Amino acid sequence: MVNKVIIIGNLGKDPEVKDLQHGKVCNFSVATSHKWKDKTSGERKEETEWHNVTCYGGLATVAGSYLHKGSKVYIEGRIKTRDYEAKDGTKRYITEIIADELQMLDGRPANAETSSF
Repeated sequence: MVNKVIIIGNLGKDPEVKDLQHGKVCNFSVATSHKWKDKTSGERKEETEWHNVTCYGGLATVAGSYLHKGSKVYIEGRIKTRDYEAKDGTKRYITEIIADELQMLDGRPANAETSSF
């Protein structure tokens, strides 16, 4: 069985980094788009999908340091659905991409050091 996802898109907001007992975790959302031409009307259409992305450890540090709202990224990882209890006591579910690989596609920031991710 295979659980693998690859997306290329833009960050919807700045990443949020947290220090937990087991290390750093970074969360952010990425927008991807699908464009097509409607066969009946000839009109161009576009659909945007939002993906929740989570990174751990060193990847979380890199994402938190170098990514920002609007950054174009390549993400490779796996899909995970988990549940949690909301403040009102109801059970909620979230589907996210657990990133194993991240590449910044905007180019290197002017103040960034050369590094391999």
